[in-house]
Amino acid sequence: MKIAQESLDDLAARLAATRFTRPLPGHGLGVPAARVQHLVEYWRDGYDWRAWERRINVHPQFLTEIDGLDVHFLHIRSPRPDALPLILTHGWPMSVVEFLPLIDRLSDAFHLVIPSVPGFGFSGVPREPGWNRRRVAAAWAELMRRLGYERYGAHGNDIGSLISIELGRLDPHRVVGVHVTQIFSLPSGDPAERALLGSDDRAKLAALERFMADRSAYLNLQATQPQTLAHALADSPAGQLAWNLQLFGEVVSDDYILTNAAIYWLTDTAGSSALIGYHGNRPPAGPSSVPLGLACFADDFFPSIRPLAERDHSAIVHWNTYDKGGHHAAQEEPQLLADDLRTFFTLRR
Repeated sequence: MKIAQESLDDLAARLAATRFTRPLPGHGLGVPAARVQHLVEYWRDGYDWRAWERRINVHPQFLTEIDGLDVHFLHIRSPRPDALPLILTHGWPMSVVEFLPLIDRLSDAFHLVIPSVPGFGFSGVPREPGWNRRRVAAAWAELMRRLGYERYGAHGNDIGSLISIELGRLDPHRVVGVHVTQIFSLPSGDPAERALLGSDDRAKLAALERFMADRSAYLNLQATQPQTLAHALADSPAGQLAWNLQLFGEVVSDDYILTNAAIYWLTDTAGSSALIGYHGNRPPAGPSSVPLGLACFADDFFPSIRPLAERDHSAIVHWNTYDKGGHHAAQEEPQLLADDLRTFFTLRR
C-alpha cells in the first residue's frame, strides 16, 4: 500500500489553508476548537504519514474480490503449526491500524487476518445498497474459506463487535468462538426488565443513556444522511479529523488519531464508512448460540450490561472486567486485551 505523493501534497495544501471555526461559549458542545487546531498544526508540521505507511507495510497485505467488492486485509501467519486462525474486525472511526499493537503479542499463537471493513480505508466502496453488518460477516466467512481455514475465531471492537457476532451466527460450524469488547444489548423498553437490574447495572445503563443523549449525534447523522455528511468531510481534512475525534478524545495518541483521519480522508471513505449503520441492521430474530466472550474495560463509554446481554446471547462463556482501559482497548491496554484473547481461545482450540 502506497499513497500517491500528489494526494499527500493536496492534503498538505488543504491543511495549510484550514479555516478554523471560532470557539462556542459553554461546555459539552462537541470537539473543542483548540484541540482541533493543535492536531491540524501537528498534522501539517510534525506528523509523518510515510512512517506510518511503512509501519503498516511491514505486514503482508492482500486484495481479494468478494461479493463484487475488493476486500483489503493483513494476513500474518504464525510459525506455530497448530496456530488458531483469528479474524479481527476494527470499528468506526478506526481502521486496520487499530490492531497493529496486537500483532506481535498474538502472532506466535494465532494466524491473524485483519481486514478493512468494506467502505473503510483500503477496501472497496460499496456501489449498491445493502452492505450492512450481516453482509460484511458473510464476506468474512468467504474470506476465511478462501484462506483455507476450516476452524477459526473472531474478535471485534465497536462495530467490529457487531460484525464478529454476526459472523458467529452465519458460520457456526467453523467459528469456534467470538470475543468482543462490547456487547451492544439495549433495553427493550419493558419496565419489568429495568426493574430486575441490580445497582451496578443500573449505573451502567445510566451511563449508556447519558452517552446516547449527549454524544450520539454522529450515529443519528450517519444513519440518516450519510451523503450530506460526506460532502463536507471529503472537502476538509480538518473536518474529517474533528468528526473522527468525537470517539477518540484524548485517550489515544495524536499519531493514532491522525493516521486514522488520514486514511479516511485519503481514501474518501467518510460517507461509505457511514453506510454500515445505514442499511438494514435489524435485530436478529433470536439469541446467538456460538460461544461468546467479553473483555469489558472500565472507561468504555458503551458499557456492556450482563442481564441484557444474556437476553440476546445464549452462550456467554467468558466475561472479564478490567479497572482501566476504555473503548480503544487495543491501543490503550494492548497487553491486557491480548492476554484476554489468549485465555478465551485457549479453551476453544
